[in-house]
Amino acid sequence: MPRVKGGVIAQKKRRKVLKETKGFKYGRKSKERAGREALLHAYSHAFNDRKRKKREKRQLWIVKINAYLKNKNINYKDFIHQLKEKNIELDRKVLAEIMEKYPEAADQLIKKLTAEEKERK
Repeated sequence: MPRVKGGVIAQKKRRKVLKETKGFKYGRKSKERAGREALLHAYSHAFNDRKRKKREKRQLWIVKINAYLKNKNINYKDFIHQLKEKNIELDRKVLAEIMEKYPEAADQLIKKLTAEEKERK
C-alpha cells in the first residue's frame, strides 16, 4: 500500500476551521479539535438566534402597537380582530412603524375601523 502524506486538502480543512474560530477564547482559536467543537456549538447558536431574533422583533412590534392603542383606549386584541374582519392586510411590522412615525395615518385607520364598528351597532 502506498504511503499517504498529510496532504494539502487536510491542511486546507484545518486552516478553514482555524480561520472561522478567529476571535474565540483560549485554545478554541488555535487548536483544531477544540475549534471544531466550538464551531459546532456556534453554528447551532447562530441558527437558534436567527429564529429568536424574529420572535423578539414581533414582540417589539406588538408592544409598540399596544402602547399606541392604549392611549386611544382601544384593546389590542379587538383592533387586530377588526383589521382581519375588514380584510386590511397590514402586518404588525408596518402597523408599528405607522403608529410610531405617522400617528395621523394611524388615527385615520383607527377612525375608519371604529366608524364601521359603530355603524354595525
